[in-house]
Amino acid sequence: MACCVHGCLPSDSLRQCIGQPVGSRAQAASRRGRTSPVKSARYIVVEGVIGVGKSSLTRLLAERLEGHAVHEPVFENPFLPLFYEDRQRYAFQTQLYFLLTRYRQQVDLKQPGLFVPTTVCDYLFAKDRMFATLNLDREELSLYRQIYETLDARLPSPDLVIYLQAEVDVLMERIQLRGREFEQNMDEQYLRDLSELYNDFFFNYRGAPLLVVQTSGIDFVKNEQDREWLLREILAMKGGTKHLIPLGSL
Repeated sequence: MACCVHGCLPSDSLRQCIGQPVGSRAQAASRRGRTSPVKSARYIVVEGVIGVGKSSLTRLLAERLEGHAVHEPVFENPFLPLFYEDRQRYAFQTQLYFLLTRYRQQVDLKQPGLFVPTTVCDYLFAKDRMFATLNLDREELSLYRQIYETLDARLPSPDLVIYLQAEVDVLMERIQLRGREFEQNMDEQYLRDLSELYNDFFFNYRGAPLLVVQTSGIDFVKNEQDREWLLREILAMKGGTKHLIPLGSL
């Protein structure tokens, strides 16, 4: 596994780098920012679109750091299967349930004990706004934003965010393979729209050191070489923003 690290790129070039498919020459971009070695980080977040591997990497990283894995309450949301059947009808209920349950989880993370190990979470609270923007109508979004802003001010900020990317066809394949019944009729266009929102959000993200990894050509769950490469890159992350497009094993 190989990758190259370059200096700061202009905005247009950086967008092109983010969108390049795996299999091209490995590329990365980094910019200056606060330094916070991963090994001393207390709160790490893994993010990405549905099916990209957030939960798997969260578990693997927590195991490597001998920390605690926190997973968003996907299966507990009673509205989610209904949402995938009728997005317009069930969007607000689904969104509000996720917002409040994620908030309760994050409040618990804000009060760790002195010797609590590193916490690795498979979602960033701020990403909730992306789903709201995509799924809610104007009146619903206005009410949602009032609730969100009240809650967000009370929550901790991560020490590192890892954003996993993948091409939409790869995401669709992974969603099919993992076999969650309520995801099997996933709308491909919805996934494309969501991917664009994620890319725009993290292109402008400055809330913590950020590692962006294109995963279309690697399998860090089943392939040990891919897994060890990715974990090494994460543990070597010190600050700022870094973009990785690995050569890949697939």
